[in-house]
Amino acid sequence: MSDSNPSGLSDNAAGGLAYVTIIPAIVFLIVAPFKSSSYVRFHAWQSIFFFVAWAVVHILVQVVQNLVPAVVFLTLSLWQLIDLVFFVILVIVFVNAFNGKRIMLPIIGGLAEKQANR
Repeated sequence: MSDSNPSGLSDNAAGGLAYVTIIPAIVFLIVAPFKSSSYVRFHAWQSIFFFVAWAVVHILVQVVQNLVPAVVFLTLSLWQLIDLVFFVILVIVFVNAFNGKRIMLPIIGGLAEKQANR
């Protein structure tokens, strides 16, 4: 999936860059020629869903921390562990997207596939 677009950016590169932050993912869904590539759309949607899931997990940990102040040290360690896991997953999908592979993450991968094929 290394077809080069008129923009000079290959689909693989665009798919990988979609994971840098949520902003390139949104841009790739709007800007031609990337919006017409199901490969780029898949990675853009998966990136958006991934960052949303990461934020939701952070909110849930914060809620637990606020409800039970005695577990502050536990939730701080948990927070760091969760961030590490999310970061490792992010690096894996980032590298695989640059190499032309679709790694479908549980739950959000299926959602991204549905959105990409609309």
